[in-house]
Amino acid sequence: MNTASGNTVIKGGTVVDETGSRRADVVVSDEGTVLAVGDDLDGDRILDATDCVVSPGLVDLHVHLRQPGKEEAETIETGARGAALGGFTSVIAMPNTTPAMDCAAVVREVIDLAADTICDVRPSAAITVGRGGESLAPMAELVKLGVRIFTDDGTGVQDDKLMRTALEYAGSLAHLSGGQPIVLAQHCEVNALSEGTYMHEGEWSGRLGIPGQPAEAEELMVMRDIALARLTGTRVHFQHMSTAGSVAMIRAAKAAGLPVTAEAATHHFCLTDACCADYDPLYKVHPPLRTDADVAAVKEGLADGTIDAIATDHAPHTAQDKEQTFADAPPGMLGLETAFAIANTHLDLPIEAILAAMSWRPAAIAGIAADHGGPIVEGSPANLAIIDPNTTWTVSGEAMASRSNNTPYEGMAVRGRVRHTILKGEAVVIDGEAQR
Repeated sequence: MNTASGNTVIKGGTVVDETGSRRADVVVSDEGTVLAVGDDLDGDRILDATDCVVSPGLVDLHVHLRQPGKEEAETIETGARGAALGGFTSVIAMPNTTPAMDCAAVVREVIDLAADTICDVRPSAAITVGRGGESLAPMAELVKLGVRIFTDDGTGVQDDKLMRTALEYAGSLAHLSGGQPIVLAQHCEVNALSEGTYMHEGEWSGRLGIPGQPAEAEELMVMRDIALARLTGTRVHFQHMSTAGSVAMIRAAKAAGLPVTAEAATHHFCLTDACCADYDPLYKVHPPLRTDADVAAVKEGLADGTIDAIATDHAPHTAQDKEQTFADAPPGMLGLETAFAIANTHLDLPIEAILAAMSWRPAAIAGIAADHGGPIVEGSPANLAIIDPNTTWTVSGEAMASRSNNTPYEGMAVRGRVRHTILKGEAVVIDGEAQR
């Protein structure tokens, strides 16, 4: 028997990373590194991984943690706890807080609040001051603080020239980030077509009498930003793609060698606009839930690699806010604790493909591959998710770590659950329970 002193052994699982799959035990040190990967290993503590996959920790490119400003719905601490329970070892916090994460003071506050949480929370920052779309945020200063993704998420940058300038500016800042590319991520939505709309424009919006947003509101901005990526050579990341037309354009852009990446949110490949039939604001989200054909296109995009990553767009809202009318309620839904199970249940993909879209690909897009998502080998960072892909369970918003419970999957039976999560060598989730 091989022996590694101290530390924790993850025993009896199947290691799955970007190099492939193999049965192996994994020993991690309390100092945060993988000490050994192999057969019949031992350690001071044992985590049972029987029937589980042992994966690099999941990475979410798109979460709303509401702090500062809306702590009644979520805090960085509670959001990080939910993320760890969902197998995430790193999440990218969106900047639409109050105030917006558009300056060094607010970004530093987020970094400080995240310092001792059980998930590695990385701040994004706004492209424009106040996410107002009129003038650029101090991007160079924010890159020096560690920001690698800029987005006005919640709205798209409407001004063509300003977006071109932002891309050119971002492309010049890699010398401040150790060579890591700076990514501009876009919430694609043309305001002229989306203002005053609350769901997808189509058969169901007509039946319900709810003003609808056409697919073209998203697709026109995707088209423009593909053109701007070609013009500037700077990478654009497309957030929560929801329409068949968007997926087709991104597929063509990649085939042409353009620097674009894309994500899909879990709800956009398992729910449709028909969910809005009862006027339940739980199903109100931006971009809106689309049609069966759009869901099929998003799934196809994930299957062929057109869409690189699965994100949650985790968006907590208080019960009071979500109990308003469909028109008045804010858009958004929870996602962190259900993301893997939803993907595992609703996508006809091998687990290796699901984990690629939830771990190493998003880590690469975020520029954090040195810490998250890399192969599980001796000396690598001990940020891991241990997941039983076959166990079934029923979703309950009340049981989640979030301060809010606006999950659209309430009562849904799903397959696959995180058993343990390891962050920097610490078992922060054991047997499905957060340890702090």
